[in-house]
Amino acid sequence: MTEAYIVDAVRTPIGKKNGGLAGVHPADLGAHVIRAIVERTGIDPSAVDDVVFGCVDAIGGQAGNIARTAWLAAGYPEEVPGVTVDRQCGSSQQAVHFGAQAILSGTADLIVAGGVQNMSQIPIGSAMVVGRQYGFDSPFGGSKGWGERYGDQEVSQFNGAELIAEKWDLGREELERWALRSHERARTAIAEGRFDREIVPVGDVTTDEGPRETSLEKMASLQPLTEGGRLTAAVASQISDGASAMLLASPEAVEKYNLTPRARIHHLSARGADPIFMLSAPIPATQHALEKTGLSIDDIDLIEINEAFAPVVLAWIKEIGADPAKVNVNGGAIALGHPLGATGTKLMATLLNELERTGGRYGLQTVCEGGGTANVTIIERL
Repeated sequence: MTEAYIVDAVRTPIGKKNGGLAGVHPADLGAHVIRAIVERTGIDPSAVDDVVFGCVDAIGGQAGNIARTAWLAAGYPEEVPGVTVDRQCGSSQQAVHFGAQAILSGTADLIVAGGVQNMSQIPIGSAMVVGRQYGFDSPFGGSKGWGERYGDQEVSQFNGAELIAEKWDLGREELERWALRSHERARTAIAEGRFDREIVPVGDVTTDEGPRETSLEKMASLQPLTEGGRLTAAVASQISDGASAMLLASPEAVEKYNLTPRARIHHLSARGADPIFMLSAPIPATQHALEKTGLSIDDIDLIEINEAFAPVVLAWIKEIGADPAKVNVNGGAIALGHPLGATGTKLMATLLNELERTGGRYGLQTVCEGGGTANVTIIERL
């Protein structure tokens, strides 16, 4: 059986809303990490079979197949194609899945997988807002089939996160304690240089801009996002800008180009759940992945689960029985930010480096996604 190897993984620092990366064209953000992965691995760019990039809200500077645009903006050969993936917040994780599947099928040997998002320039939900001029108030309203199945229930990440907090009995203080932990862990990771190997600075922006000093007292002073709700902005992921990329290779490519793989893809899958809850799918997706691999959660050394909202992580921990000490050990999106299309490979770069730093074997990553789906990837450090 063949393998799909991770040769290297890089990311930009994650810029906060209207921060240091806000003025960078999305194609140039993508080109920056593409150039970094090519230069660091020393591959001949003409040997790449495909560029698979995740991106959400593909309008403006993110339209027109940004995977292709970013590759060309990096100055690389026109004969190498590119394709853009939208699995919402898991888009670049799905880019890794598609790339690995191409390698495992024997139809490709070298894939650049990654993602990009500039949320300062193109706000979240922009594609839906643009649709209003064509008569669509939402992607769902007006669909007979959707209406017959789900009625007029609110479809939003905010509603989904509130529903999760209510179902799993997660109180506001518990959520805010996790958010505080995210900031504390992220600030420690930055101070100790844990992200240094994965970050490729962009101009004067050399480190993640999101983590800050905060307190439970400050969080308690914030108003809920909805009247009577448990969620505040403190327990939600930050609006961010950034890009990330990794090089995937077959065993033949590793040998031919004298590459040194850092990890192998042990498992990849995706599952779906209730689209109204929207963000709960990492639970069945993880259960499915563990069943398929024969691993238990105790076999997993490190876990990255995207902190879209604190309830997503805490409900997952309750259902899966994971040790919180293994989860998002360097902080999560509440502190570090969530540049939608770039988050999947950004998290995987962090997971890879932390496995190497700690000597762990298996790392599991899962991301909740709009539509009620979730990807799971298990990587094995080499």
